[in-house]
Amino acid sequence: MIHSIYPCLWFDNQAREGAAFYCSVFKNSKIVSENPIVVIFELNGQKFMGLNGGPVFKFNEAVSFVIDCENQEEIDYYWNKFTADGGQESQCGWCKDKFGVSWQIVPTALKSLMNDPATASKVTKAFMKMKKFDIAQLIEATKS
Repeated sequence: MIHSIYPCLWFDNQAREGAAFYCSVFKNSKIVSENPIVVIFELNGQKFMGLNGGPVFKFNEAVSFVIDCENQEEIDYYWNKFTADGGQESQCGWCKDKFGVSWQIVPTALKSLMNDPATASKVTKAFMKMKKFDIAQLIEATKS
């Protein structure tokens, strides 16, 4: 038996607006179906549900979505999209979009930098001072 697992995002009453926003940010994305309560959408092939559930529950940092970025251009793109129009910057590559959903915009290079015992503490010290990750600064930190 195959069961699909996908996240449900609980919106007050902006599920359609949220789905449209996320589909505009990610290439190869689309709204699959919708009704007044639920919007089903796909972001890069990953299924999501947006629920117009009312104001009872709010998004928080207990759940976040991680985006692996190959270069600084990708980091800047996602960071700027999610922090625009009422989004918020946080620390260490975390931000919230205008709906309050938390995102981690992370360079793929971070894994190798953190897996090297010779550079891990230097890289950690560098990114603890950052909001948006700066790949050049992370690499520079390994040289000091």
